[in-house]
Amino acid sequence: MKNSLEAPNSKIDQAEERISELENRLFENTQSEEKKIMKSKQDIENYLKRPNLSVIDVQDGAEKEQEVESLFKEIITENFPKLEKDINIQVQEGRRTPDRFDSNKVTPRHIIIKLSNVKDKEKILKIAREKKQVKHKVFLARDFSMETI
Repeated sequence: MKNSLEAPNSKIDQAEERISELENRLFENTQSEEKKIMKSKQDIENYLKRPNLSVIDVQDGAEKEQEVESLFKEIITENFPKLEKDINIQVQEGRRTPDRFDSNKVTPRHIIIKLSNVKDKEKILKIAREKKQVKHKVFLARDFSMETI
């Protein structure tokens, strides 16, 4: 009688063990796929933000007096007068970054400018690096997704 019960019990144990192995593999595969999807999403976000340029140290409220795009062109004209003559800078859109950080700290928010041409952005950045003193610091934000930062 004991032998007749041991055989089904061992089969049940083997089945439970196989099920457990399959569950573990499924979990690992699911996590692996999730990581791939998140990486792909992050890459797409970063690619879409590639033509973006960030202008820091612009006082809050400056964009209320004039549009962000014209404010950016004014900053470029003020800091890089030759650049404006050399290339036709076309701004697709401009916006102020949202307050993401501690609201008790007074830190100027960035202005994000989306340029039509990535090469124009690179030229602006190259000239900004060469010219050490500028009124408004211009640097490549590449406006990375939050996951990248």
